[in-house]
Amino acid sequence: MNDSHLLQVARELKIRPQQVLATAKLLAEGATVPFISRYRKEATGLLDEVAVAAIRDRLTQLAELQSRRESIIASLQERSLLTDDLKKSIFEAETLTALEDLYLPFRPKRRTRATIAKEAGLEPLAEMIFAQNEKLDPKAEAAAFINKEKGIETADQALAGSRDIIAEMVNDDRLVREKLREVYQKQSTIRSKVLEEKKEAGIKFKDYYDWSEPVASVPSHRLLAMRRGETEGVLLVRMHPPEESAVGLLESIVVKNASSSGLQVRLAAQDCYKRLLCFALEGELRIDSKRKADEEAIRVFADNIRELLLGSPLGQKNVIAIDPGFRTGCKVVCLDKQGKLLHNTVIYPTTGTGSAVESAAELKALCVKYQIEAIAIGNGTAGRETEAFVRKIGLPASIMVVMVNESGASIYSASDVAREEFPDQDLTVRGAVSIGRRLQDPLAELVKIDPKSIGVGQYQHDVDQSALKKTLDDVVMSCVNGVGVELNSASKQLLTYVSGIGPQIAVNIVNHRNANGPFKSRNELLKVPRLGPKAFEQAAGFLRIRDAENPLDASAVHPESYPLVNAMAHDAGCSVRQLITTDARKKIKLEKYVSDTVGLPTLNDILSELARPGRDPRQVFEAFQFKSGVDKIEDLQPGMKLPGIVTNVTAFGAFVDIGVHQDGLVHISQIADQFVKNPSDVLKVQQKVTVTVVEVDPLRKRIALSMKSNPEIGPARANGPEVRGPRPAARPSTPPPKQSFGGDWFSQAVSKGKK
Repeated sequence: MNDSHLLQVARELKIRPQQVLATAKLLAEGATVPFISRYRKEATGLLDEVAVAAIRDRLTQLAELQSRRESIIASLQERSLLTDDLKKSIFEAETLTALEDLYLPFRPKRRTRATIAKEAGLEPLAEMIFAQNEKLDPKAEAAAFINKEKGIETADQALAGSRDIIAEMVNDDRLVREKLREVYQKQSTIRSKVLEEKKEAGIKFKDYYDWSEPVASVPSHRLLAMRRGETEGVLLVRMHPPEESAVGLLESIVVKNASSSGLQVRLAAQDCYKRLLCFALEGELRIDSKRKADEEAIRVFADNIRELLLGSPLGQKNVIAIDPGFRTGCKVVCLDKQGKLLHNTVIYPTTGTGSAVESAAELKALCVKYQIEAIAIGNGTAGRETEAFVRKIGLPASIMVVMVNESGASIYSASDVAREEFPDQDLTVRGAVSIGRRLQDPLAELVKIDPKSIGVGQYQHDVDQSALKKTLDDVVMSCVNGVGVELNSASKQLLTYVSGIGPQIAVNIVNHRNANGPFKSRNELLKVPRLGPKAFEQAAGFLRIRDAENPLDASAVHPESYPLVNAMAHDAGCSVRQLITTDARKKIKLEKYVSDTVGLPTLNDILSELARPGRDPRQVFEAFQFKSGVDKIEDLQPGMKLPGIVTNVTAFGAFVDIGVHQDGLVHISQIADQFVKNPSDVLKVQQKVTVTVVEVDPLRKRIALSMKSNPEIGPARANGPEVRGPRPAARPSTPPPKQSFGGDWFSQAVSKGKK
């Protein structure tokens, strides 16, 4: 454990070094982020999951930096190039960029123009010229370096070779790169142009056929859109500051005077920029801007996934789930309170009067037979029509009818997980089961699907996939452990995300449960193969056993704290169960139980848990219903106020499901009366909102919505010509004056943001 790294992390995160040290030790011992933040508060000084993860990630980055530092030093030592000053500078370099700048002059190079010039013996001439002595006559000196055997036949050739050497010297200069890098970061403009032969094939990138804006302020989604266009061979994208600005700065650094030597250095500097530096620094800028865009896109995606995973569960209810369809009918499945498939069939409510009557009778009979408490209907094709049918057949008012977002259900139905769960059922049955289970418990069902397939991201397939996976894994683990997992009913996919378990132990838990029956206590986990004391310590507090003999097994109280709770119960003169169910907790004086290892934070957590053992932190489920009679995009009219559910939050706004099989867009300028800088500060996935229809374009399936108190309503132009609006300003954070389908903001948002 590197002490300097610990101090650096503490300084960067503005926390005490002791907190970083304690967290680093726990991480090194194999502790997970959820475990550390929940059960080791005294050790870390109350650091939450975000802080613990930040320490973990920064320490990893510094370790990688140290590894590269050691590799460079080894390379320099091997070639006898390492001096004391260079070694000191290498150890003082705090970033990978600074480290690589130091190493650049010594990096083994391919054969360059400068290398060839040096082989021709021109290095002394280059050094003389670069010194820029005002009395030096470069051309006269160059005559002495003519060497026809080595290809130097004239003084001009000697001067050209010396300039090649100087250009490489300038290119390798750390100060030059630092100064020019700053210019690139602050003054560069990103420009995209269409390749003429790709104009028709790449029409989806039309907004970027001739586009430019400052790199420093380009939004994540626009940069990723341009890069995708470039990857698909439609666009040519470049990032550069004004050339005169960059070259002027370079000359001010390396040119000392206006002498003949100075002129040669000026020419070398200009050549260096155009041939070497501009490409190298553009490459760096592209990597850096892509990294920042990735981070923003991943953050948006992670926030959306968290909200989706923590959606309100209906809970343990008998459910009928319907995967709607027109021609092929609606697949119907009946699930018990635990999500077990009891029955499946197909009904045809939309293919004729007779079928509708028969379908209604069958659905009613299933509700009676399986004591159905709720009906989940997928929100895809025929969803609203099926919902309308179900609501009018006369079911008891006690049976809740709910539209469920089925995004990703088809991915699940074709997955290995689904085939393993239902080897004898077809895709449609598996998809319907997934819809029903999502209503019962979104978290337990959605963990079976790759988060990238759920459809709440922003260019998730274009970002760094390893960084995306790591972030999403953290989010899923945080959600799973924050809610807690019922040990005797959890799938192996859900158990995989429990702190300390992982895929293999999850399989072993399920196998042990199948072979030996339900777990009766948390301690029985120690009988599971490969689940040793360390894994038990990490996992036990996040696993629940409903109706266990020890009531603490159904709570978030960690087994290591059971003796403490027993002592509290003894001192209160009651049993542990009575401590939970009565007011006996009020007698407890927490200060009495403080020790060297247990402080008030943990004791407060225990007391809070005893008051509501095993409580679900998710919000209570509330039924939602779209506006009756508004089932398709043709039913919409500007000015309508409609209920909706947020399905995706992006950097430029939010998409809202209003029940017409096509999400509408609330542009960032239409979220509130006061302009909102970050949509995720105001809106969350699954949030129920009321929106006003601003514009409708049925032909292109585009819906513009507003959440303003008095939005400006535009005309519906379903059959009229498209009116082009003004291009957005270079800084898109300024809201446009009016929403219009012709304005670039809408076409960009819809055509790019939903991919």
